[in-house]
Amino acid sequence: MLTALAACTIGLAAASVEAAPVHGIAMHGEPALPADYTHFPYVNPAVKKGGRIAYGVVGTFDNLNPFILKSMRTTARGMWDPEFGNLVYESLMQRSRDEAFTMYGLLAETVVMDDDRTFIQFNLNPKARWADGEKVTADDVIFSFELLRDKGRTPFNRRLDGVEKMEKVGENSVRLTFNDKADRETPLLIAGYSPILPKHAIDVETFDRTSLSLPIGSGPYKVKAVRPGERIVYERNPDYWAKDLPSKVGFDNYDEISVEYFLQDNSLFEAFKKGEIDLYQEGSPTKWVRNYNFPAIASGDIVKDAVSPKTPSGMFGFVFNTRRPVFQNKELRKALTLVFDFEWVNRSLFENAYKRTQSFWQNSDLSSMGVPADDRERAVAGAALEKIEPDILAGTHLLPTTDGSGRDRKVLRLAMDSFIEAGYAIKGGQMVDANGTPLTFEIMTQNADQEKLALAYQRFLAALGVKAGIRTVDDSQYQSRSQTFDYDVIIKSFPSSLSPGRDQISYWSSTTSDFPGSSNFAGVADLDVDRFIDAMLNARSAEDFRSAVRLHDRMLLSGYYVVPLYHLGEQWVAHSKRIQRPEKTPLYGFQFPVWWDARAQ
Repeated sequence: MLTALAACTIGLAAASVEAAPVHGIAMHGEPALPADYTHFPYVNPAVKKGGRIAYGVVGTFDNLNPFILKSMRTTARGMWDPEFGNLVYESLMQRSRDEAFTMYGLLAETVVMDDDRTFIQFNLNPKARWADGEKVTADDVIFSFELLRDKGRTPFNRRLDGVEKMEKVGENSVRLTFNDKADRETPLLIAGYSPILPKHAIDVETFDRTSLSLPIGSGPYKVKAVRPGERIVYERNPDYWAKDLPSKVGFDNYDEISVEYFLQDNSLFEAFKKGEIDLYQEGSPTKWVRNYNFPAIASGDIVKDAVSPKTPSGMFGFVFNTRRPVFQNKELRKALTLVFDFEWVNRSLFENAYKRTQSFWQNSDLSSMGVPADDRERAVAGAALEKIEPDILAGTHLLPTTDGSGRDRKVLRLAMDSFIEAGYAIKGGQMVDANGTPLTFEIMTQNADQEKLALAYQRFLAALGVKAGIRTVDDSQYQSRSQTFDYDVIIKSFPSSLSPGRDQISYWSSTTSDFPGSSNFAGVADLDVDRFIDAMLNARSAEDFRSAVRLHDRMLLSGYYVVPLYHLGEQWVAHSKRIQRPEKTPLYGFQFPVWWDARAQ
């Protein structure tokens, strides 16, 4: 029999083996790339740096600090940017866009983390430097987290919520010990989505005020010039410390990057047509088909580019506010879902460019579509299996396909069956409940495109005597009413990724259902949904995680909180022919920081 001391010694030895320094961390499983990898698989490692690119965005800015509350409405793009790249500031680790959720060393050369993820230790790269030549230190890391906790905006001010203790280890390491508010995603969010700022170059007292002072970061670019509200120009730092780091090889290829600001998208598109902007992301199938017939396209100076990413579809649709008594009836929500004629909308409004969305994680292995529930799902669900519709549980559920007429009798009959089940009937040409009260509600829209969708839905509903009003409001009113849940029905998008996590709490958890400003637009407050989100967050194996997400998907579909609309199967970008990209497209689609200017080659 082991003595207590011997058992303790064996336990410590095992822990030390598990907690060896590693080059990367993954949400589930192990990183795909070995410790001696030389570059990410979707970059061109031989690219020659040079040239320039001009991006365009709709908006304005009056501040170069993207981490404070005053920067939320007026964003200085490029400082800390998931799309154009973190040009000035960097995180401790760099995410690979060719894996579901994996981080590799950047400011932190290696990390130490136990299997239970009770702590993480970041060991800084001794080569890491700020743009002024000063060394990046452990004190900078601690300073950054504490400053953003005290004066940063969400989500930066919440990063330490799950941290019980933060301490400096030696001269070059920082160790964070987690509390019971943390989950298995917490270390990755801290590693890859938390900016590290220079302690020696920041005035704590004025940090939360707007400023156009040129910042100092550790990133590949410096701010060269600023024209408030109109333009920011970045120049590549030739002394960038990480230019040969494996996680940065093939990135940051332009000598100069400018971000141009426009008040309207039409103005931005016209500037692109004239060659003032080098790249334009297109999301409208109608424009993609009809509006790219200008001279630069005909001459080949601008090319149209499309890829099919291997990422989930997400969900875009009409959202029922279940805080309203009328929408607490699930069978009614189902009936209202069945009424929508996707085939008519797709043909009449969108050149048949869209695909009908049938799952929150469609196009991925996380989707429940076409897959029966496995034993793992059933074990987690328990008695909640009764809440999931049989065809959704079996993976055979599909929304009905109409004849595209807008009044398909077969589909309207299916919808009517659900209306009857919900306690409704048509009397005098109106859909009424058991008390004779007509079914009426209002759809709140934000712009002309949403209004077109709402008008189509209004027409479909009218065929069964349902009266839906439409109210299009200005941006400020839309923002205010969205944040306070002051609507009956709203049109919203729910992005999804291959690594869903805490975002699902904001969208669907009972803890956010009455929290103003949350993304729980449907007002979902179901303890079983909470359990399934918790199962996702605490899954250790890829198999357990996949089953948890599928179960979550089935539960949301069975709840009929959203009328699923459509998604694109492709990403569309038009760009100058001199702007080129690697042959391999990563899992998540286009990644602009690895593109380059052909004139430099």
